[in-house]
Amino acid sequence: MTCPDKPGKLINWFVCTLCGPRVRKLWSSRRPRTRRNLLLGTACAIYLGFLVSQVGRASIHHRRATENGPHQSGDTAKAPFPELPLDGTLAPPESQNNETTLQPNVVYITLRSKRSKPANIRGTVKPKRRKKYAVASPAPGQEGLDGPSLQLQKAARAADAELPGYVQGGNLAKSGERPWRLLLVPGVRGGGSDFQLPQARESNIRIYSESAPSWLSKEDISRMRLLSDGVVVGLQPVSPHSRASLLVLQGSTSGSVPGCGPSPCGLVKQPLDMSEVFAFHLDRILGLNRTLPAVSRKSEFIQDGRPCPVILWDSSLSPASNETHSSVKLTWGTYQQLLKWKCWQNGRVPKPEWGCTEIHHHEWSKMALFDFLLQIYNRLDTNCCGFRPQKEDACVQNGLRPKCDHQDSVALAHIVQRKHDPRHLVFIDNKGFFDRSDDNLNFKLLKGIKEFPESAVSILKSQHLRQKLLQSLFLDKVYWESQGGRQGIEKLIDVVEQRAQILLTYISAHGVKVLPMNE
Repeated sequence: MTCPDKPGKLINWFVCTLCGPRVRKLWSSRRPRTRRNLLLGTACAIYLGFLVSQVGRASIHHRRATENGPHQSGDTAKAPFPELPLDGTLAPPESQNNETTLQPNVVYITLRSKRSKPANIRGTVKPKRRKKYAVASPAPGQEGLDGPSLQLQKAARAADAELPGYVQGGNLAKSGERPWRLLLVPGVRGGGSDFQLPQARESNIRIYSESAPSWLSKEDISRMRLLSDGVVVGLQPVSPHSRASLLVLQGSTSGSVPGCGPSPCGLVKQPLDMSEVFAFHLDRILGLNRTLPAVSRKSEFIQDGRPCPVILWDSSLSPASNETHSSVKLTWGTYQQLLKWKCWQNGRVPKPEWGCTEIHHHEWSKMALFDFLLQIYNRLDTNCCGFRPQKEDACVQNGLRPKCDHQDSVALAHIVQRKHDPRHLVFIDNKGFFDRSDDNLNFKLLKGIKEFPESAVSILKSQHLRQKLLQSLFLDKVYWESQGGRQGIEKLIDVVEQRAQILLTYISAHGVKVLPMNE
């Protein structure tokens, strides 16, 4: 015997198979006829009511099917759930008023994912960049200098003209790119990487997070990118008798960008002076803000393609003498007297007999702290009298080492101010030395200093100096790679951290005050 699948047949089958034997047993029992008739009549009434309700529902659905037409009656008969409406209310909007009918038991639910903002790019993940194409427009008289790279660009112009996203040379400004052309300057050979348009070349200043480190201002970042990625126009000597050269960059000096004429410039130094870049980042982290922006750069026509430091040339610096490279003439003895008088501290005007300069007293404390961490001796100890120099040091090569008997008459060097701001110093020529052992540190740099800046000392105490230096030096891609990556940078930071602990011990042992110096 099979069980029927329809609800009405199921109930009929249940009544007939289960209730039949019980009714016959009840009829043949010894119970009174009156009670037996009452129970049998009640059961028959319930069963009759059920049959009437089934017949009524079937007639209603039959009438609806007749009104809707014959093409829908077949679907209605096949529908397993006839109570679901078939007027399209559960169908998607686009399926209404359509000739094709859908199964009535199909319910369409659309889940639309909502994203309020793009995902943040982590500082260690390099975002993908779309390639951009541009074609150089040769300057007059340049046709004979076209190399293979420019010939390939000319051939690609016709082949790629129909590609989507291709930018024609004359429409760079309309598409958001900066118009450019190949600039040739006498004395500089063409064809170098710096003299071609960087075709979407990745910047050497890497900022993969949403913002730069807080200790670097927007002006610092823009100047670093100018020195690192700026198009080179030419080279020119600093002075007629100087071996140093200036890297002339494309652009104008309008605004706050200093330059060497109508264009911004960068002072190119030797590869051995790479510590200038480390000094710039350390200065910003300590909150001193006394150095000029410095980056590492590689160019085919500079130092045979080796990485070398490039420091922003600031024409606002006061003129310096050729002997001491200082805008203020001071000796070691005079400098020690100025530290005792505390010139211009707390707004106090110094007396004429004190012989004070226009430099604020706090500037010497900042310079001493900075020079000690990097062991820079060419400002306060030009004769190398406070440590044991090596034969490679400038004082030994210039024969100044034996002249330590009369130190009060030794002139200070590289003491420079700005023309419009004579109260503050500008730290130039910041070549540091990381190979100086702890038992050979130059403590003469700290002589006479009775106060240190609170902002810098708090950084040294916070145990965050390593993290900040790693984060800051990572921005300069060329410098990072030239020092051997993180492993090489960590060794330099180890030296500076050790010197910071020695300095903190010195401050505690000598009772040196730590004061806010944000005048």
